[in-house]
Amino acid sequence: MPLCTVPAPLQPGDLLYVIAPSGALREFTAFHTGIEIWRSRGYRVELCPGYNDRWGYLAGTDGRRRSQLEFALKDSECRGILCARGGYGGARLWENWRWVGSEPKWLIGFSDITSLLWGFSLNGISGVHAPLLTTLSAEPDWSVQRLFDWVEGRSLPPLKGEGWGNGSTSGILLPANLTVATHLLGTPLQASLDDVILAFEEVTEAPYRIDRMLTQWRMSRAFEQVKGIALGRFSQCEPPANVPSFTVEEVLRDRLSDLGIPIVSSLPFGHDGENAALPVGVPAQLDAKQGTLTVGVA
Repeated sequence: MPLCTVPAPLQPGDLLYVIAPSGALREFTAFHTGIEIWRSRGYRVELCPGYNDRWGYLAGTDGRRRSQLEFALKDSECRGILCARGGYGGARLWENWRWVGSEPKWLIGFSDITSLLWGFSLNGISGVHAPLLTTLSAEPDWSVQRLFDWVEGRSLPPLKGEGWGNGSTSGILLPANLTVATHLLGTPLQASLDDVILAFEEVTEAPYRIDRMLTQWRMSRAFEQVKGIALGRFSQCEPPANVPSFTVEEVLRDRLSDLGIPIVSSLPFGHDGENAALPVGVPAQLDAKQGTLTVGVA
């Protein structure tokens, strides 16, 4: 995977657009609180027309949601794009659509926004796998500060987790929601996995489904060029009560530990807890002895 261009640092007064590219907006209080956090830093935050549309489980038709993204990309004054929420639907925007961007702009979100982050990376732009507007207000202070540190041009401290061994490695960081990334395999949105450090998180998937997805990665040989794997939070992924099952940790170790690459688990990113900002397409180092993930280093 080629290195991506990190957009120029944001400064107070910069214009940011809010888009809803995936699921219909439901968490309005948290959404508006998230907007106020950005505005409190001095940014001008504007809502793209259609952000609160509904079409079934989607935030409007594909055309309406795509038009929000195009509007933000085409506006020369816009410096960044804030995603309202995840859910489902981001990948649908890329069907039969041609990139309309020019100057690199920040894209911030996670979960279903994986499809947009990967799409931006294919066009050479580094987005940020980071809290959505509907989740930002639940973040601890250090996590909020980490996000602003990165987009405002400051370096980030390493994240600490649990190392599984196999030494350390350097590569290009590619964060993702596991389900969304699995469904991008074999499509035009699949990022190159050469020399990549994958960073996976997940929510509400039973252990057997995690097994099924990781087996898909194995059988498609998608892990063969990957340099290392960073695992965040796999929340609400416990097996159903009174049903024979592995735990999600047992599944992860069974499906990943024989790959012979550095793996660090229990890192503080993902749903339902601390969601540390992770840039896309930048150099990173994964140390499976120390249990650390460091971004922005060659």
